[in-house]
Amino acid sequence: MMASLASSISKALTKRVSANVVVGGGSGAISSLPKHWALSSSLLCTLAAAVSTSPASDAPSTSFPQPQGCNLQEKERGSRWSKWLLFLPGAITFGLGTWQIFRREEKIKMLDYRQKRLEIEPVNFNDLSPSSELLDTLEFRRVACKGFFDEKRSIYVGPRSRSISGVTENGYYVITPLMPIPNNPESVQSPILVNRGWVPRIWKERSLEISQHVEPPSDIKSSSSQESERSSWWRFWSKKRKVIEDQIPAVTPVEVVGVVRGSEKPSIFVPENASSSGQWFYVDVPAIARACELPENTLYVEDINENVSSACPYPLPKDVNTLIRSSVMPQDHLNYTLTWYSLSAAVAFMAFKRLRPKRSRR
Repeated sequence: MMASLASSISKALTKRVSANVVVGGGSGAISSLPKHWALSSSLLCTLAAAVSTSPASDAPSTSFPQPQGCNLQEKERGSRWSKWLLFLPGAITFGLGTWQIFRREEKIKMLDYRQKRLEIEPVNFNDLSPSSELLDTLEFRRVACKGFFDEKRSIYVGPRSRSISGVTENGYYVITPLMPIPNNPESVQSPILVNRGWVPRIWKERSLEISQHVEPPSDIKSSSSQESERSSWWRFWSKKRKVIEDQIPAVTPVEVVGVVRGSEKPSIFVPENASSSGQWFYVDVPAIARACELPENTLYVEDINENVSSACPYPLPKDVNTLIRSSVMPQDHLNYTLTWYSLSAAVAFMAFKRLRPKRSRR
């Protein structure tokens, strides 16, 4: 609006000045005009030119140069920060490589601790006081103990595979309570759980068959009790004497040299134990002790006796060298460290190449 007004005023003044020039005849007439007219005319012309080239102040603000510049700067700043996020994967992989270094040092110390404990001479189990010592102070200590195995309360943990001459065979670890021998001061004074080693799958099948045949049905038990009541006096005493003789177990003393261990820590892929159905997938010492009708704080020992008879190879005790090995050894941690650092360097290099052209233009 101001531009059109100034333009019309300028045109009117120009026409009037031109008319005066024509009437006055020549350029000298311009000098005869009032001075403030000439100044006003030139000022208005300048104002009209300035207003015509700039947007009107009262026009709708559809696009302003200054806000557009601010938006562009904000967009460039945001894109710059998003480009720097390209280094984030490299930083994460670098952190993982550093974490593997610490894990390697911890694994070296742990395996060295186990090896030194296993090199100590076996100690007599009766000389220990497990009730007053923590499991951490006893774990990986070799102990020697005497007693007899209660085969009827054996627990089979598995399945666990074993490779023999390139052939893989499934089996179980058999855990049996080692009971005290009556009137024998050299035997254990309290029961302990002993992992006797690996056995084939047929061992568990036979134990299930024996357990089913040992327990007679309830009606047979009641009928046998009624018959015993109707028997004669001398028949009663003869049966009673026979029952007493049968209750005396045929004890076979054994000596076990094993390593004190704790419960296993299963992975998320290992199913839960089902003690009611006799399914044990990992070693849970308190649960196994309850299933064997023993106290929960019963000590658990893994047999490492290397004197295995060729005539009776099973159960096959654990190799002591497996106790100083881990699923992830220190060399594996070192390989993981090199892998993560290589990935970090590759990602950082690609991110640098991506940002370099932007910086060169600036």
